[in-house]
Amino acid sequence: MLSACSLYGIDMSKPGNNNSVRIIGGDWRGRKLPVADVPGLRPTGDRARETLFNWLQPWVLAADCADLFAGSGALGFEAASRGASEVVMVEQNRTAAATLAQNIELLAADNIELVVADALTWLTHDPEREFDLVFLDPPYRTGVLAECCKSLESGQRLAENAKIYAEHAAGNDELLVPENWVCLKHRRAGQVVYKLFSRR
Repeated sequence: MLSACSLYGIDMSKPGNNNSVRIIGGDWRGRKLPVADVPGLRPTGDRARETLFNWLQPWVLAADCADLFAGSGALGFEAASRGASEVVMVEQNRTAAATLAQNIELLAADNIELVVADALTWLTHDPEREFDLVFLDPPYRTGVLAECCKSLESGQRLAENAKIYAEHAAGNDELLVPENWVCLKHRRAGQVVYKLFSRR
């Protein structure tokens, strides 16, 4: 099933688009996957992903995951490679979604579902399902991140102790999240801030 919501995050420290992404851990470790040539689309870098999945190591195995602004699929493919039970990739750009579909087929990844849709619309209208792990890497400084956080909580889309990864531009540190989300980890790299929350 195709699906997509990518209002992609923009790497302010690196102009341009990388044309491939390398999976850095798990069953598909070392595999390189093509990335669609779409303006503003870029994979989360190897170093950031390695840090993130070190944080997530206790929780990614057998998790039900959602990558709501899939773009290159770097985060979703990494989670699936490391043993996630299911990964739903939501990507709205059809060019990016077509490349994601090809990569899913290339890997024979039967634990990945691709949805071509706007993330906020999908959260509102998709049949109810809960996720253990959610990746949020939307466009910076648009307010979309805060809207997604609110929609995830109000729509009861999160498991009781779900983990939520959010990426946003530095200088926007007053990210409003639901009161029952606790920040477990955070890091800044250049102009980008990475945060991992746990739902209580």
